[in-house]
Amino acid sequence: MIGKMIRDILVVAALKSIPDLKRQPLVLIVIGLISALPLFFMLVFGGEVSYGIVGAVISTVGFIGVSSAIQDVALDRYVKIREMIVAMPVHPVSYMVGVALAPLILSLPGIIFFLILAIGLGFLPLQSLGWIFTSLLLCWAVLSCIGFTISTYLRGASIYTLNNISNILGLGLVFLPPVYYPEELLGELRWISIIFPTSNVAGLIRTYSGLIPLSQEDILIRWLILLGMIIVSMLLVIFKARWREP
Repeated sequence: MIGKMIRDILVVAALKSIPDLKRQPLVLIVIGLISALPLFFMLVFGGEVSYGIVGAVISTVGFIGVSSAIQDVALDRYVKIREMIVAMPVHPVSYMVGVALAPLILSLPGIIFFLILAIGLGFLPLQSLGWIFTSLLLCWAVLSCIGFTISTYLRGASIYTLNNISNILGLGLVFLPPVYYPEELLGELRWISIIFPTSNVAGLIRTYSGLIPLSQEDILIRWLILLGMIIVSMLLVIFKARWREP
């Protein structure tokens, strides 16, 4: 069962990524440039570069996580790949992970570039990379589940509506919570950063980077909340996603 789900995930990811890569090889550069725009403005107008690099990494993961499944509905209007997969015995979780994995694969060069840049500038210690990769993966998984669940309720929406929703969600989850700026600026409302997966992971990465001091209890609470988010979001996909047409 698990082996089949993994094979289905890889097949769906290949169907969603390889054609785009062959048709638009420059998409790798474009994704990286979009994530680097806020960092560029921070360098020009002043700001903490370390926060900008962390934000660039999380924004790349956040955008592709929450928007890939929603925008896949719009693309499906033309290529009808989902209809073919629905006709096969593919679990919705396998399809959701495959759809979200495809843009993640295309975005890996940009993510790796920003991580290498952060390591080279001394912002990220090598011994913390395992925790950082794990937190980024969980953030991507949570947002992918949310995006997929939303997409299954929007099959009747127009393409423009779907694109606007994905962009608004992506921008809201990346720029409203403290991802590109310190969570200390929120003062007494600092706790809000924990309930957003993007800012929660940003706080964890900054803690492992030595940018902000957090106690072991606070770190544990952040990890538990992040794990709770992935469990809840997966349950939403399994029980609430409208996988097949009525």
